[in-house]
Amino acid sequence: MANPHPQVYLGDRIVAAEAATVGVASSAVLYGLSVYTVFPVHVAGAARTAFRLDDHFRRLEESCKIIGIDRFAAEWDYARFSAAVVELIARNAPTEDVFVRATVHVVESIPGTRVRGCAIQVSMFVYDAVPIVPQDGMRLKSSPWRRIPDNAIPSRAKVNGAYVNSVLAKQDAIDSGYDDCVFLDGNGHVCELSAANIFLVRNGTLITPDVSCDILDGINRRTVLTLAAEDGIPVVERTVDLTELYIADEVFVTGTSAGAAPVLEVDGRTVADGRPGPISQALRKRHADALRTDVLHGWVTPLG
Repeated sequence: MANPHPQVYLGDRIVAAEAATVGVASSAVLYGLSVYTVFPVHVAGAARTAFRLDDHFRRLEESCKIIGIDRFAAEWDYARFSAAVVELIARNAPTEDVFVRATVHVVESIPGTRVRGCAIQVSMFVYDAVPIVPQDGMRLKSSPWRRIPDNAIPSRAKVNGAYVNSVLAKQDAIDSGYDDCVFLDGNGHVCELSAANIFLVRNGTLITPDVSCDILDGINRRTVLTLAAEDGIPVVERTVDLTELYIADEVFVTGTSAGAAPVLEVDGRTVADGRPGPISQALRKRHADALRTDVLHGWVTPLG
């Protein structure tokens, strides 16, 4: 668990965390009608950098467009967004790496089940960069709960209300003694974890479900695919069967809050020899370095 740092951005200003509230009659509360993104901020002394900040803003834009939250595009651009992030980080002055969660809330009161033209508020808060999954080896359980399909609630949009699906699946895994779940689609194909993308390695090839498999098109997922290609690792995006995880040479997951974490067991079956494999270890290091120092791809943005 992690608490928000004392200063929170809400609406158009910085307020104390306890004052950063959204109305109980708003669409955000009544229907879970908010979209969000989370990105890391690396702190090295007085220097602070955000990872792929423009891509995270674009994800907010795209999530709003998919759901029909039209006021965000009318009221916000990247310059305003990045300025708000800079101010928020400066006011909280973190001394260690943190995450920032930015959310677009639909705050219209009792509007019924509609979205276009409804009032919004943007919130951002800072919290300690504590991983949500073990970093030394995870145990996963395939979930009896199926991943919401794209034609029900689109996985490409990070919609707050859709995460009830993730809560059900992860809680089942935790109750069963595992660290996290593996979501399957209606046909039994692998999607992702409760809040992370999944990769496997077979015969030296990196394999991951493609973006038509009811997954989030994760920014860290894209990062790892780019780094793997640059390192000459063959990459395949395709449909993945659950049993492929059982016989994989390596399995690992990616996400802002997950990092690039190895998986050592799936459904009681040990992955290979039960230790992180060489490809996942190499990409884990490359990913960690990219979060902090990658100027080659333009992935790090100085925050003042």
